[in-house]
Amino acid sequence: MPGSLVYYALILIVIAVVAALLGFGGVAATAMSGAHLFVWLAVVILVIGVVFALMRRV
Repeated sequence: MPGSLVYYALILIVIAVVAALLGFGGVAATAMSGAHLFVWLAVVILVIGVVFALMRRV
């Protein structure tokens, strides 16, 4: 699993939570923005992969 976009998104979420608990709001917001980006990239890549897999079957 290390190396995947979801893994890095989870790492950034943990960093954001720890930073928020310690009072570093800017770091927490930046980490959450990065996690949000990685999650959406993973979703887009998944959808593209499913579409190509379905096209290949036909």
